[in-house]
Amino acid sequence: MARIITAILSVIMVLLLVDAAPLFSRQIGDVQCNVARLAIVSDLAQTNSLLSKITGTDAATTSAVSTAKSGLSSAGDGIKTIAAALIQGQAAPADARNQTGEGLQTALTALNGLNATDPAVASTISKLNEAISAGQSVVSDCN
Repeated sequence: MARIITAILSVIMVLLLVDAAPLFSRQIGDVQCNVARLAIVSDLAQTNSLLSKITGTDAATTSAVSTAKSGLSSAGDGIKTIAAALIQGQAAPADARNQTGEGLQTALTALNGLNATDPAVASTISKLNEAISAGQSVVSDCN
């Protein structure tokens, strides 16, 4: 998952530096849009890293972490689809945006059932909320 996130981050950075045709430039977005895109990719990678630090051995914790990982993976797949579309000069597919949002929400729902006083859980939820906020910024800033 970390390699995928790193690859997506690299693609986004290339998109920021490319001076392409006007149609493609519109797809790349303005600075605010690209900051939001970079933030969600970075926050998603950090959330995934923090998730691996949750160390419960009970069935509920194991299940929640597994579900959260699945949600983050789905969100990452949605972001990859969006990045691929942008590279091809196409609009970001609405289905991929929905997949990203649903994946983030799945992860959040799973983690909200855990003990939030555990520092590993609290920091993971906090970073996941930052990723969700960045995703919302992408939707509002990248038209």
